[in-house]
Amino acid sequence: MIEYLYTLEFAEKMDNMDPLGKYRDQFYFPKHSDGKDAVYLCGNSLGLQPKKAKSYIEEVLDDWKELGVKGHFEARRPFTTYHEELGEKMAAVVGAKKEEVVVMNSLTVNLHLMMVSFYRPTQKRYKILIEKFAFPSDQYAVKSQIEFHGLNIDQSLIELEPRPGEVTLQTDDILKLIEEEGDSIALIMLGGLNYYTGQAFDMARITAAGHEKGCTVGFDLAHGAGNLPLQLHNWNVDFAVWCTYKYINSGPGGVAGCFVHKRHINRKDLPRFAGWWGHDKATRFLMDDTFVPIQTAEGWQLSNETVISMAALRASLDIFNEAGMEQIVTKSRLITGYLEFLIHGLKSDDIDIITPNEPHERGAQLSIRMINNNRSLFDKISERGVIADWREPDVIRIAPAPLYNSFKDVYRFVEILKEALSQA
Repeated sequence: MIEYLYTLEFAEKMDNMDPLGKYRDQFYFPKHSDGKDAVYLCGNSLGLQPKKAKSYIEEVLDDWKELGVKGHFEARRPFTTYHEELGEKMAAVVGAKKEEVVVMNSLTVNLHLMMVSFYRPTQKRYKILIEKFAFPSDQYAVKSQIEFHGLNIDQSLIELEPRPGEVTLQTDDILKLIEEEGDSIALIMLGGLNYYTGQAFDMARITAAGHEKGCTVGFDLAHGAGNLPLQLHNWNVDFAVWCTYKYINSGPGGVAGCFVHKRHINRKDLPRFAGWWGHDKATRFLMDDTFVPIQTAEGWQLSNETVISMAALRASLDIFNEAGMEQIVTKSRLITGYLEFLIHGLKSDDIDIITPNEPHERGAQLSIRMINNNRSLFDKISERGVIADWREPDVIRIAPAPLYNSFKDVYRFVEILKEALSQA
């Protein structure tokens, strides 16, 4: 157990011992107006650019330039199979078998494709369970799916809410609701980590409880992939979707990821929207009009890959593959714990951390609530070189991403926060 100290020397000592510290130089940091690196703590919104991304993208552009259509099969990394290596590396990030993961589309597109297959309402079992304060896109998606099936949202949507006076959800309350309502629930669809509070859910227990009641269980891992220690296969999660531009650093609007548990891949009774890139690779170019799905998660693909976008993702996944999620999670808990320690050390009545204090109930994010709902503090730290994230109505989200953030970054941030609070 490390005893944290509120000193610059301690932060520098932690950085000197950090096995992931060498990866910091593999990313570009935005500059503040003074010419120095900004204190970038916004990897939960958009990860930094890996320095190799440009050369990887240029490789694709050069092969396209030189080979044209022949690049599909003759490029240094053929366009038709470019996604395959990425899927295998992504599987290691989310705790899955390589045949269970595919890199494709964008997050909400993948969520809809998964609900086509896994939200199959019946007269008895038709409800969807979601967080009341889930990310809006998830709310839009599940409500539109309910309406698509001709059902009433008020009758078919169950929303989890915190207890009165609390901000985060209690796992026991989630499990109790599943036990009480499970017979009518067709789909449990939660965020693995709530974007606003930073709370990470006990996905293993929720999945087990849902399956005990006959529910299908899926997760939006937009803030979980590349951040939390995930074991999607071992937890028996039915499906999961995630973006890659946050903690996985694939760039704005980067291509997304999708998980389908192995037990579902060959099910004949499972409907799906089909497209030619999901067709059996051996016969894809015979152009037959009968769809034969690939016998992996790739069978849910629709169109051929967005290879240029995937090149940027490849640059980041190379780093993830080398560093390993075990080391990433270890540092995440250390550096987030240090951030929490320093903020508590300010003893300010103007701010409050609403993210759970148990390391297994959060990732690399702390959500700091402004007691007076005043955004001015966020503006003050931004003017001083901090790049963080404001979420209405009253939260600053701070995310020390383990691959490129240092303990000194965290120390600098809290010193800036201290100064801004003194002038509030």
